Formats: sequence, C-alpha cells, structure tokens
Amino acid sequence: MTTAAAAAEPAPLPGKPFAEHRIVLQLSDNDPKKQGLVISVANNLLKFYDPDKVAIEVVTFGPGIELLFPGNSHRQRIESLVAQGVRFDICLNTVDSIGRDSGKRPEFISVATPVQVGVAHILSLTETGFTLVKP
Repeated sequence: MTTAAAAAEPAPLPGKPFAEHRIVLQLSDNDPKKQGLVISVANNLLKFYDPDKVAIEVVTFGPGIELLFPGNSHRQRIESLVAQGVRFDICLNTVDSIGRDSGKRPEFISVATPVQVGVAHILSLTETGFTLVKP
C-alpha cells in the first residue's frame, strides 16, 4: 500500500476496530416519523452489514435531542441499538440553551453520549471517514 493510500484510509475506531463502513445519521427535528426513520435506518444497516463491520453514530441537536429524553417512545429501540454498538450523541449546546430558556435543564437517557456541539461533531466525523446521512 502506498503512503497516499494509507493516509486516505481512516484509522481504526476504538469500539469498532473492524468497521469497514462509517455512517453518521443526523437528527435535528422532533418529528416522530423522522425519529422512527433514523432508528429504522440504523437497524437496517446493522442487519445488512455485520454489526462489527459498520460504525453508526446518530447525532442529535436542536429539537432532535428530544429523541433522547427519558419519556420518548423509542427508548427501548435506542437501548437495543446501543447494545449492538450504535452511538447516540446529544448536543450539550442545545441542552444548555433549553436549560437557560426554560429554567430547567432537560434530562436525557443514560445511553446518550454528550458532545459539546452536535454540528461540529458531525463535521469531525465526516473528516475522519464517516458518511453523513440525513433521513
């Protein structure tokens, strides 16, 4: 392998060292149909590829963070996907903004991974070989 080819190849991921496919799913609104679609896309990718061969991150920001609130009807499906290696990120800037505006910081489920800026996290992922999908 040439050095140019090696430089273009993404580095192995800590939790998914054998991942051949890297997908980041964006969720930025609170439409229940879109929430279900994002979850279905993640589930379908796990079925199509071996779960060890695909790295999936769902990045939520803006109203999309409501997917990761404790009372969300998709909670069991999210927890099942996390158990299969899917990562669900929640934008802390959005969480903090809601807290400032409402006087109460929203709670989110324990399997959610906090990231400071959701959009910046998406950019970082795409720069390291992830493909952005906006269902």
